[in-house]
Amino acid sequence: MADIAAPSVAPDLLAPTAAPTAAEMAKRANIKKTAQDFESSFLSIMIGQMFDGVETPAPFGGGQGEKMFKSFMNDAFAKQMAKNGGIGIADTVTKEMLKLQGLS
Repeated sequence: MADIAAPSVAPDLLAPTAAPTAAEMAKRANIKKTAQDFESSFLSIMIGQMFDGVETPAPFGGGQGEKMFKSFMNDAFAKQMAKNGGIGIADTVTKEMLKLQGLS
């Protein structure tokens, strides 16, 4: 019968990892918020482009009020979308920012 050796594992992988410090947790939270804000800005631009040619007929739309507040509505839609998971941009940006900070 042949001896089957257990795979070797690097000793540093077995060592318990240190609990994150308060500063590291704050930095991670800040990175996550920044990535979410980035995704929200991107979505706001995309939503604005999507609704660019859409005109709402009177009496429920049109006029200066709609022109003025349409961008606010687009921003609100985008923030809510990003808050609820978005389209995945924030996750990718967060991972890359954490790598750049050495926190991955």
